[in-house]
Amino acid sequence: MARIALVTGASKGIGRACALRLAQDGMTVIVNYSHSDADAEAVVAEIKAMGQDAMAVKADVADADQVKEMIRVITKTYGQIDVLVNNAGIVRDEFLLMLNKENLDQCFELNVKGYFFCAQQAVLKMFRKKSGVIINMSSVSSMVAIPGQTVYSATKGAVNSMTQTMAKELAPYGIRVNAVAPGFVQTEMVDQLPPEKKEEYLKVVPMGRFADVKEIADLVSFLCSDASSYMTGQVLVLDGGLSL
Repeated sequence: MARIALVTGASKGIGRACALRLAQDGMTVIVNYSHSDADAEAVVAEIKAMGQDAMAVKADVADADQVKEMIRVITKTYGQIDVLVNNAGIVRDEFLLMLNKENLDQCFELNVKGYFFCAQQAVLKMFRKKSGVIINMSSVSSMVAIPGQTVYSATKGAVNSMTQTMAKELAPYGIRVNAVAPGFVQTEMVDQLPPEKKEEYLKVVPMGRFADVKEIADLVSFLCSDASSYMTGQVLVLDGGLSL
């Protein structure tokens, strides 16, 4: 039976690329999303066109009850969860003195609590087989100070710490936990930046370009594979040299 992978925030960007790549690896993929039915179903259709099974499940991962229901639906349909890619998240760039409570709460609810909720529910299912893989999407912002990203960097720093502790807790049960920390990635968000802002960002990347979403997905694929079977608790940076 194919391994069952849940990718959160998989209707576009990095999540979509991860979903497609894991499908290429032969996995059945659950495409989690919170807003666009059409985008999620398009990803499912693309996966099914490869000959792999897929299912879209709408859920706000910041809501513990919705996460429980999502996992219930997945296990009722497929009986197990083998891989969790915690990817759903938001960026709310604000300088400290402009920070408002609403944005602070939203970022921590989704970027931190959402990861906890999904990991907790997925692990309950992984325990049965004494095996599983969790990949948490972090960011180079957790390591490099970028003005205006106080909150975002704090949430991703939390992701790094939780990754290490989860890895230590879950290793005895055959569950590996790692994180991927991308730098600037060519996504819809970057596409919307003014040209001068893009040039500003490119100047600080030694390789002189943004990452392609497929490059992030390739690393996620590696972390889900037997090629990384002795790796856990690591935060792998993929940033074109930005953090050097």
